[in-house]
Amino acid sequence: MIKQNLLAAVVALFVSFGTAFAADKININTANAEELQMLDGVGPATASAIIEYRQTNSGFESVAELSSVRGIGDKKLQSLSDDVTVSAE
Repeated sequence: MIKQNLLAAVVALFVSFGTAFAADKININTANAEELQMLDGVGPATASAIIEYRQTNSGFESVAELSSVRGIGDKKLQSLSDDVTVSAE
């Protein structure tokens, strides 16, 4: 019985941590280069290109607009889309 309770507590802990981390999306309209580089597949050059595009175009209206940034193709956009946002939500 104790093993089952302990196992249930451990599972609940991992589920709650996973949910907490998943909820933290990076806002591409406000993130600095270091924050952008925390995204999988985004290095210094891509982070710089995102910031340059954002400054030139007065921000992003949608996450899909990332496909207009040099260095971000359909595959990378798809992998980033769950981890980024354009709003303060």
